[in-house]
Amino acid sequence: MERPITLGEFIVENQKDFPYAKGELTALLSSIKLAGKMVNQKINKAGLAQILGKVGTENIQGETQAKLDILANDIFISTLKNRGEICGLASEELEDYISFEDDINKEAKYVVLMDPLDGSSNIDVDITVGTIFSIYHRISPEGTKVTEEDFLQPGKNQVAAGYLIYGTSTILVYTTGNGVNGFTFDPGIGSFFLSHPDIKFPKEGSIYSVNEGNYIHFPKGIKKLIKWMQELDKKERRPYTARYTGSLVADFHRNMLMGGIYLYPQGSTSPKGKLRLLYECNPMAFLTEQAGGKASDGEKRILDIQPSELHERAPFICGNSEIVEIAEKFIRENKED
Repeated sequence: MERPITLGEFIVENQKDFPYAKGELTALLSSIKLAGKMVNQKINKAGLAQILGKVGTENIQGETQAKLDILANDIFISTLKNRGEICGLASEELEDYISFEDDINKEAKYVVLMDPLDGSSNIDVDITVGTIFSIYHRISPEGTKVTEEDFLQPGKNQVAAGYLIYGTSTILVYTTGNGVNGFTFDPGIGSFFLSHPDIKFPKEGSIYSVNEGNYIHFPKGIKKLIKWMQELDKKERRPYTARYTGSLVADFHRNMLMGGIYLYPQGSTSPKGKLRLLYECNPMAFLTEQAGGKASDGEKRILDIQPSELHERAPFICGNSEIVEIAEKFIRENKED
């Protein structure tokens, strides 16, 4: 039986997919892998180590922080800083970006944006959570202090993006613009092994993921789309099956493997949508397109949006291209004044 390939081996073998890097991507993804292992260990021992629950503070989003939110954020920041592959980092948990000004970091070419622990409200009830990351080539000259402009880039400028999913197994999924691959962590050996090569959305999908508790607040087009997905039509494989956990990573991962659509539209309670463009929408949109799907804000391509602030929110629809295009059609035909 052929030995499975490790994440490190895969990155080295595919270094040609990242032509303007000289080993930096290998080192940077290695740092993300290491931090992910550390967060995974903390999550698995959360109950025993008494790090479940809230800390009583809010992040910049106005959301109550879980103890593991802060712990995961600190782990990723320290790991990425200490390895010297990035010159700055922006996190959903922090009000402002961080500039790493040590000599080794100032010469780095890349910045990272991340959601250290997506779905952390589910931690206390043992539902799958994850980490989302996005990597950009800096705009400011190497050797200088990073600026906000380095982080406020459209998603189409991403050089790599991915996520770690901490569930029944821990999986790291990433893309550098040459397809999507997934690696499952073997805790006995301590390594990630290629388990999901060249991931593609199935040609057809029949799952929809949306928080229907917000239905009353959704725009007319989304309401009509949901009713359409619930109607019986065997030829079009309807009704669709509803699956929603409240963890973007979990819902996205399932839909990418099984086929379906994820929606977090704008509504009267979230006029600009709830998900963060830089930390959630852009990396997931990059993965979606590389896996043969489509990601939209309901009207335009997510990766074309020019962000104006670090914590900007956006409506988000992603999944099988055909289903997303149907969603856009419903929105377009039911445009409200």
